[in-house]
Amino acid sequence: MSDSTASLRPALITGEKSLADVTNDICAPMERKPTGLWWVAFSISATALLVGIAAVWYQIATGIGTWGLNKTVGWGFDITNFVFWVGIGHAGTLISAVLFLFRQKWRTAVNRSAEAMTLFAVMCAGIFPLIHMGRTWLAYWMVPYPNTRGSLWLNFKSPLLWDVFAISTYLIISAVFWYVGLVPDLATIRDRTRPGPRKRIFSILSLGWDGSARTWHRYETVYMLLAGLATPLVFSVHTIVSMDFATSVIPGWHTTIFPPYFVAGAIFSGLAMVLTLMIIARKVMNLEDYVTPKHIERMCQLMLSMGCIVGFAYGTEFFMAAYSGNPYEQFVFKNRALGPFSWAYWTMVCCNVVIPQLLWFRRVRTSLAAVFVIAILVNVGMWFERFVIIVTSLHRDFLPSSWAHYVPSLIEIATFVGSFGLFFTCFLVFCRIAPAIAIAEVKGAADLKGRKISQTVSEEQAA
Repeated sequence: MSDSTASLRPALITGEKSLADVTNDICAPMERKPTGLWWVAFSISATALLVGIAAVWYQIATGIGTWGLNKTVGWGFDITNFVFWVGIGHAGTLISAVLFLFRQKWRTAVNRSAEAMTLFAVMCAGIFPLIHMGRTWLAYWMVPYPNTRGSLWLNFKSPLLWDVFAISTYLIISAVFWYVGLVPDLATIRDRTRPGPRKRIFSILSLGWDGSARTWHRYETVYMLLAGLATPLVFSVHTIVSMDFATSVIPGWHTTIFPPYFVAGAIFSGLAMVLTLMIIARKVMNLEDYVTPKHIERMCQLMLSMGCIVGFAYGTEFFMAAYSGNPYEQFVFKNRALGPFSWAYWTMVCCNVVIPQLLWFRRVRTSLAAVFVIAILVNVGMWFERFVIIVTSLHRDFLPSSWAHYVPSLIEIATFVGSFGLFFTCFLVFCRIAPAIAIAEVKGAADLKGRKISQTVSEEQAA
């Protein structure tokens, strides 16, 4: 009897749900009126979004001189926030595509929200390069199309242009991957909706889904192909973003460790944001039976592994600077730890290296309050990581006469606040118009028969 019990994996959902219960529970937030808590959250995020819109409008009309940049620090809040949001978007593709290819069924409870988070984070990231262009209305010049502007053309040698291609490709593939995964659930909502405009909209979006064996076969084939296409993007996008720095000759940036270091950091911060959102969503939307402490623990284990890689990268940077014998590299890292921005550096180390070590303890991993606080602190630390890398390598130039300090302006801070407003507004609207959990995938992964057998075995053992 013990052998049969050991062979059964733990249930992915709790509460002894039937297939109809799964559909009803996940569709309930879309079919009932918004709760007061949802309206409070939406009001706060929409207000932050309006503040950001006003700030962006003002700086486009006035010019990027409204930022706190100077002759020495030419990159500041804008690039910091750009890299931060691109990193946030990495966990969605990791959970959806990579874990799908490795047949990790526990991903089904969190992959839909993670995919949506990816799209919204990339949208937030795209704001900052567009503003940084100065003449935002000429952004179409970045598209390589035949033009009449003579020799004026794209500089294909620039890693900044590689960012445009990599991130736009990532956004398109992620959006298609997210939409294809939604199709079976959109058909379910279509069948539950009364005749009217809403039903017609879902009928169009579900692409004529009929649930036949042939339809499911084609769906699974396409989903597998898209997962295969999306997986390299997890590693390529932030690798290319890191080349914005690694291909320069500035001390502190010119290093070959940046590509794997940035990828691990991006996945690290993305997992922290997914945990933050899902811990809130499971409570607000009454989805505790689907996003269980077991799911949270698995994601904590992934986050811990990425955090250890990030901590190892921090130590490697210091070792290579000391071992190189290059006085400029040594000065940059000494300045990071002991200079004017040392408070930012040690905040980064504390949040990204020290605090995540608590996740080695199962009691911490299964405490939702502790995980929520750790996830928020990790995101704070990852933002400071990008800030430290960018600003501390610039504000102390080769010539002491050109040294300058950097303080972000109110316009930069308002734009950053607005990006959070955009992110959370989009996520809250998404939870109202689409299933936050993949209904079809949860049903396929929830081994109802296995769970009942496990319960029977436990009862027999108790007797």
